[in-house]
Amino acid sequence: MEAAISRINKEGPSDARQVRSRNALTGALLELLEEKPFDQLTIREISARAGTGYATFFRHYATKEALLSDVASEEIADLLNRTLPVLHDSSSFDSTRALCRHVGEHRNLWVALLTGGAAGILREEFIRQARELPRDFAEVKSWLPADLGVVYGAGATIDLLAWWLSQHDDYSPEQIATILNRLVIAPLIGGERGRMQDVAG
Repeated sequence: MEAAISRINKEGPSDARQVRSRNALTGALLELLEEKPFDQLTIREISARAGTGYATFFRHYATKEALLSDVASEEIADLLNRTLPVLHDSSSFDSTRALCRHVGEHRNLWVALLTGGAAGILREEFIRQARELPRDFAEVKSWLPADLGVVYGAGATIDLLAWWLSQHDDYSPEQIATILNRLVIAPLIGGERGRMQDVAG
């Protein structure tokens, strides 16, 4: 499964120095997103944290939004790597709980990705990667085109997570997982793995 998902990632530079620079920039952005909102970050600040020159940034990315898009792609692939094996082997609630716990543990990053003006980028990337995944774990529904199920499921998941992270009320990952599973995932998965095993009973 991990090999299949790793192939989804966008093609990057192959030169070792370019790879190091790009990894440094993405790592710097991830660190800085834990400290302040994305819209308050500058390219100079990202470059300084990465230990690269200001001009080096523009050899890899035209804008800080392009860098964020790269980070979003990697984060989504990581999220899918964490949750899909659970879904394949267990209930849909176990998978949604793993997803929500991961997002909750990295809340600042996901707030930046989902509520800092990049939600559209993230939504499109989530759908793109989800379309590439194996679908043997899902129950076939004659009335639902498979691609529509993927688009709806991925899009609704992103929308629900964005709503959660924009709330001032303190919803736990388990509460959001219950809502996500009941509202989106279980109806799409169906069968044994779609049965409710959530905290609400």
